[in-house]
Amino acid sequence: MLTTFPLMAVALIVYNGIAFGMGVQSVAGAGPTWADPLFSFTLISGQPWQVSLGDAVLALGLFLLFFEILKATRVGRLSIVDHLLSTLVLILFLIEFLAVPAAGTSIFFLLMLMTLVDVMAGFSVSIRTATRDVSLGEGGL
Repeated sequence: MLTTFPLMAVALIVYNGIAFGMGVQSVAGAGPTWADPLFSFTLISGQPWQVSLGDAVLALGLFLLFFEILKATRVGRLSIVDHLLSTLVLILFLIEFLAVPAAGTSIFFLLMLMTLVDVMAGFSVSIRTATRDVSLGEGGL
């Protein structure tokens, strides 16, 4: 049952934990922002590369999306539950994006798009798999 847990919900929880728990702002103000650097590296070219808090959250979202797409290739009853839960997470993202000021950032929007890709991939893979399982017409039976 644990494999049906939508991983993009982790991205939603992490974003909300940072936004509300640490009071991270979308623009410079009285507290930390999403653009504040977490760490930086100097590349071989001599160019400094800074990774911001927002970059790290987006990287987490992409990493989770990879595993969600792998989960979408499963076939069975639990995959339907997984797709429904992923759709619910997408609805939560959308409601929060539209209604909560702290979620009105490009970072949150991109996480929501990743969740949309997860939902579309899940249903697309399931439909594609179902059409391969059923053969109709001449030569199919």
